[in-house]
Amino acid sequence: MTDRPGQVRPPATRLGAMAGAVGLLSAVGMIGCRGTQSALDPAGPAAAGVLSLFWWMLGGGVLIWLAVAGLALYAIVIERPQHEPTATRWWVIGGGVVAPTVILTVLLIYGLQLIPPLVRDAPPGSLTVEVDGVRWWWRVRYLTPDGPVETANEIRLPVDEPVQFLLRSDDVIHSFWIPALGGKMDMIPGRENRLALTADRAGTFRGACAEYCGASHALMNFDVQTLPRQEFDAWLAAQRAPAVEPETELGAAGARLFLQSGCGACHAVRGTAADGGVGPDLTHLGGRRTIGAGMLPNDVEALRRWIRDVDELKPDVDMPAFDHLSEEELRAIAVYLKGLK
Repeated sequence: MTDRPGQVRPPATRLGAMAGAVGLLSAVGMIGCRGTQSALDPAGPAAAGVLSLFWWMLGGGVLIWLAVAGLALYAIVIERPQHEPTATRWWVIGGGVVAPTVILTVLLIYGLQLIPPLVRDAPPGSLTVEVDGVRWWWRVRYLTPDGPVETANEIRLPVDEPVQFLLRSDDVIHSFWIPALGGKMDMIPGRENRLALTADRAGTFRGACAEYCGASHALMNFDVQTLPRQEFDAWLAAQRAPAVEPETELGAAGARLFLQSGCGACHAVRGTAADGGVGPDLTHLGGRRTIGAGMLPNDVEALRRWIRDVDELKPDVDMPAFDHLSEEELRAIAVYLKGLK
């Protein structure tokens, strides 16, 4: 309802409008705190500990701000003749030195108590996953009693079971981070860092590299899907199997072009002559949610674009662009890759 000209809105009405606006902004803010890559929506005990530390740090920061702002307000509002030198000195020492020191000490002690559970190894016999950071994608190996199972840019984990991650880098410093499951851990060339994580609910989450590593750092993400143990075992068994044969003539033509174009020198497709180890393993590429380390949806059109324009889509990537192939050849290879499930 619009006010009449010259009418002054009652204070209660203005306060109600302000309260409504604040409530709306708060609701929007809470919605923004949820999502597949939100540290404020934990899906595991490690992430819950990090979130708890965040709230304590936020509370401590607010207390320090209130103390310092209160002192500043006191100095501005109180008239100069009313200042008592002794009292003023104690206000400055108490609010500007003692209070921040006590609050920061409490926060430090609390934060240090959270570190041991976050860096402790998973119990013996837990699932072990090796993750190598490569510019600009992720090599993932599941170390099982029957031998390693390799995939790329995708991690699947059983729910309610600790998982031991072995983190390495092939080139520069990366940082492994799944915000919904735990904190960050650096991946340093020539060194193996360890991180234990547990997911306490099923879902799909997003991981990222949290350390600037080069031109395509922002394009280096990965999917994390947490599953009940039975579904995880079925998925892992399917990943262990060799690639399926193409079901269509176009797919079979794409398989031949894949080998003839030299793609097998960098990529492995188990069960075929392609046995390269430089790039991601493509044996079951068609079953992944995305391609290009989270860049594009996994469909035939996106695969065609990736093969033809990879250097434009992901700057400074090692893979060469196959723009010399015809559109028919590009589509054939894309259909073949999409069929690798």
